[in-house]
Formats: sequence, structure tokens, C-alpha cells
Amino acid sequence: MQRRSLYFTGPQAVKVRETSTTPSADEVLVETRVSAISAGTERLIYHGQAPSDLPADETLEALQGDLSYPLRYGYAAVGEVVETGTTVEDEWLGRTVMAFNPHETHFSAEPTDLVVVPDGVEPAEAALYPTVETATTLVLDGRPRLGERVVVFGAGVIGLCTIGLLASFPLSELLVVDPIDSRRERARQLGADMAMPPDELSADRWDDDAGSNGADLLYELSGQPAALDDARAVAGYDSRIVVGSWYGTKPTTLDLGGDFHRDRVSIESSQVSTLAPELRGRWTFDRRTDTALENLTALPVESLVTHRLPFEDAPEAYRLIDERPEDALQVLLTYR
Repeated sequence: MQRRSLYFTGPQAVKVRETSTTPSADEVLVETRVSAISAGTERLIYHGQAPSDLPADETLEALQGDLSYPLRYGYAAVGEVVETGTTVEDEWLGRTVMAFNPHETHFSAEPTDLVVVPDGVEPAEAALYPTVETATTLVLDGRPRLGERVVVFGAGVIGLCTIGLLASFPLSELLVVDPIDSRRERARQLGADMAMPPDELSADRWDDDAGSNGADLLYELSGQPAALDDARAVAGYDSRIVVGSWYGTKPTTLDLGGDFHRDRVSIESSQVSTLAPELRGRWTFDRRTDTALENLTALPVESLVTHRLPFEDAPEAYRLIDERPEDALQVLLTYR
């Protein structure tokens, strides 16, 4: 099967190339309708700021090899099953599915690697499933508690979906920090109590007579290493900082002097490809998938889409994300 695939060929260089795929007996062939660009991760790859010797993703069959150029990448493709292998049940034919697959016009996959898109969910919404799955994981890992002060650094698409989920908790305050006006406004629309630029956030914001100073739970989702130190600066005693950002090869400097050592602040990473060890007794990937699908239908994800560009114009899409981040929140590639 001839197809066209997107390749990162060098720093700030993207090309669409002719490739092919041959479904095996236990696979289906999917014709892509739409795919979502993950601005944070794909911008790192676009700029050559991803570790080139790091495996693309050891948990996803479609992402083989490492992150060196030339590279096929992407993990949010939605399409229709147009052909089934000889050992695949015929009922798969015609289904709309989401796959963690690179940007390309067609792809082959085993049914177990696909997420069936629920009835009533549009392909553009389904393309944001990986984003909502990540937000679901972030909330599970953060374990927000009754009456806590929660701060989210970064109101990109992942940040906004996380904010939308956190807004359903009985928190004392949900505060968002982002330098872009329009993103702060979206955060408020999704339930943030307050949204402010980074230079307005102060560690004495929560000073009180009860001695409970600082924030309880903080999420660093901006993709900017400096924001992690901003989070540390306003973290309270025995607080938790959950880092969902991937910085690639960008260096990170933290001031771990001062109150950090005495305040028992925890900093932990959260990454969607695995479940936290303490959750695995009751949570499986299937359970998280079901929960993420429920969250996908509950959140206004399609309102986060700001641009739709034809697949053939992919180089323009990446220039847009790179040069106009204040305008390009979620960019989709369309295939017909």
C-alpha cells in the first residue's frame, strides 16, 4: 500500500515522503482522517532538542528506532479501518479508531493497539485522546486532596485539559501560571480560580496565621525548565511537584538551597506510557483508557483546536507552532 509519511529530516526541516505499508494477517489498514501535533514534544524534535540516542518510545510499536534524523513521529492519528487481515474479525471494517501512530496517510496496526472512537465523538476530538489520557495520568499521579492549593504552570493543551479535570475537585484554590493572555483566559473558562503571568506569582501569596504557607500541589506543564524553579519557589512544606514537561536536551537549573531541604518538597516525573507503581494494584491500562474516554467526552476539547491544515502543508504547520505559539494552541493535520 503506497502512502505519504511525514519526516523530520533536520532542525526546522519537515518533508512529506512516499512510503509503503503492508498489513499482515493479524493487522488492519487504517486510512487517516486527522492527526494532532503535540506542540511540546514535536517542537523539541523540530529544533533538534531531543536526545538523538533515546528510543522514540519503547511502549509504542509504531514508534520504532531512536530520535535521530530522519524521523517519522507523531502519536495521535485518527482514521477509518479500510481493510482487515485474514485473521481479523470483519466487524473491524469501517470502524473509526485512534492510534499512537506517526503522521501519515495510511498505517497498519493490530486491533489491540487501537482505541475505538465512541459513537458521537468526532475525529478531531478523538485526535486529542492522547492529550486527555496524559491529563488523566497527571491527575492520578498528583492525587489532589480536599481543600488543597493547586498551581498549574503552563496552559497549553495538556495544561488546559489537566485544569479542566482538576476543576471538578473540591480544592481551596486552582491557580494557573502562563505568560500568554489568551491561554490564561482559556484556563479561567475551564475552571481555574485565577490565572496570572509568571512575574506576578509570589511565594507569600498564601502566608497565613495557621502556618500553612505555600502551595500543596504543583504541576509543571509548560515545557520551560525555568518554570520548575518557579514551582519550587512557591511550594509549601511537604508539597508535591509533578513534572509533566519533557525538556529534551534543554538544561534545567534548580535552587535546592534555602527552604527546599527543610520543607520536604517532593519532585516527581509523570509520564503517560507507564502507570505509577502505587496505582497498579487497582489500575490497568484498560481502566485508564475507559476513564480517559469519559474525560474526552466531558471536556470541550474541540474548542482547543485553533488551526487545521492539510497534511501536505505540514511544514507550514510546524512553522506556525514555532513562530506563533500565542496563536497556535492545537494544530491538526487533515487528510481529506
